Amino acid sequence: MIIFQKNAQLGKVKTRLAASIGNEKALEIYQWLTAYTHEQVRGIKVDKFLFFSDFIPEIPVGEYTNYQFRVQSGENLGDRMRNAFSQLFESGYKSVVIIGTDCPEMTKNDIEKAFLNLGQVDLVIGPARDGGYYLLGMSSFFFQNCLTISPGAPRRFLSQPWIEPISLT
Repeated sequence: MIIFQKNAQLGKVKTRLAASIGNEKALEIYQWLTAYTHEQVRGIKVDKFLFFSDFIPEIPVGEYTNYQFRVQSGENLGDRMRNAFSQLFESGYKSVVIIGTDCPEMTKNDIEKAFLNLGQVDLVIGPARDGGYYLLGMSSFFFQNCLTISPGAPRRFLSQPWIEPISLT
């Protein structure tokens, strides 16, 4: 499992929200969201890779047990996601799910269901209410040349009336 997490720095997280509530409150909300996310993944029995946005911070002992730490690389979100997926598939993983740390409606059950579904389909997407997504999973690395996140693309893709899981092979 890949978890994308911004480094919790004042003025660098939840910046759109900070415009109306201030940087301190936005940081507090982001810290709550990251704690919530890690609480949801804690009991899931998969290898966890925490990809920080800028650097690997000093981690308090016991805070993220059984995690491996990495730094995101790439010029945009699509590049960073593609690079993270590539690292895990090149290491031999057969199913990989990526999540962020800003979806308070995502549950442990959602993530477990994604891994379970990857045993039967090639791609899983956790659609968000805003038209984006909170989870993306693959059973093979078939996005090596096309995982590009452009403005509006996820919304257009996810606005389709999907009725049941589909396979893209």
